[in-house]
Amino acid sequence: MAVIGGGPAGLMAAETLASAGVGVTVYERMPSLGRKFLMAGRGGLNLTHSEDAEQFMPRYRDAAPHLSKAITDFSANDLRAWCEGLGQETFVGSSGRVFPKAMKSSPLLRAWLARLLQSGVRFNLRHRWTGWNGGALVFETPAGRVEIKADAAVLALGGGSWAKLGSDGAWTEILQSDGVRVSPLRPSNCGFVANWSAHFRERFEGQPLKPVDLTFDNRSERGELTITRSGLESGAIYAFSASLREAIAAKGEAILHIDMRPDIPRRQLESQLQLPRGKESLSNFLRKRAHLSPVAIGLLNEVVIAQGGTLASMNPAALASLIQSVPVKLISTAPITRAISTAGGIAFDQIDGNFMLRAKSGVFVAGEMLDWEAPTGGYLLQACFATGAAAGRGTIEWLKVR
Repeated sequence: MAVIGGGPAGLMAAETLASAGVGVTVYERMPSLGRKFLMAGRGGLNLTHSEDAEQFMPRYRDAAPHLSKAITDFSANDLRAWCEGLGQETFVGSSGRVFPKAMKSSPLLRAWLARLLQSGVRFNLRHRWTGWNGGALVFETPAGRVEIKADAAVLALGGGSWAKLGSDGAWTEILQSDGVRVSPLRPSNCGFVANWSAHFRERFEGQPLKPVDLTFDNRSERGELTITRSGLESGAIYAFSASLREAIAAKGEAILHIDMRPDIPRRQLESQLQLPRGKESLSNFLRKRAHLSPVAIGLLNEVVIAQGGTLASMNPAALASLIQSVPVKLISTAPITRAISTAGGIAFDQIDGNFMLRAKSGVFVAGEMLDWEAPTGGYLLQACFATGAAAGRGTIEWLKVR
């Protein structure tokens, strides 16, 4: 039995199969396993979320009905119990997100790989899957082309982000050539591009705006933003990545509104701006009266100048309104190679209820290869683990009736 892909979905499929007594070999194109999983843990490994199912499942948008059973069968509580079975205790943070107490992915991955080895799972690294030759799986390896015959296979090759960590999306062409319908891979949980002036870009690149409220499409999100050389980045904007991306695709742009003083009533802010400025520079006045940082003032200038106006010409009411709803035009997503995850993939009507490809009997799929996306907050890893387990269970059922 072959599992192709050594990330969370593939390793969970392998564990599910091995627990049922199935001999499993995991094939991975990189020199080591779980590279993107390790990167995800650098800032604190967010495994899942503690919210109830009524809040949890809508995070997957249109894919929620297709993922519901898999996530019910391997829920957030199941994932926490699984972690603790590997000696990695978990806790719920103030935001409801679930983390291992170690706050890193490396201890969890080491314990997991050790248990997989003890259960008989074998790992073949530096094996890039390139398709089929008849009934055999074909791999390119440092020693040359290798063909492997397997009773069944689970494909867990990831999406198309962070290709240098292993998931480059090359599988899309392989499956499409076999008649599998695959939606184009697109950036998700990504930054966005804005047309900054050279002055703003050079002066403020890398600086944070915080705390801010972001509003788009009648939704708001509290967090912080980072000014990048090409636009905006960070967790707060990731929550809007799907709707912003879709709006840009439809209209060529999306207007994100940023409230740079979210904790002060509008009238209070306006009153502070009505105080005499005297001989103070406008920047000093805004810093003292509106408590704006230099980067926030720079963004106000950037937006107003682009509209053909000046901050100095604005009355207190208009200035207060602008500070609490700065319109930033976004014109594209940042490159897919830098996205945390991807949207698109194998359409759900191309698989059966056990995650087997309808066009390839005995071939199952899991993880980001499927056409779903979710915001950060634990939802990404939860679905990868859950679909990996579901594909493993589906494979076991298929093997029983062969």
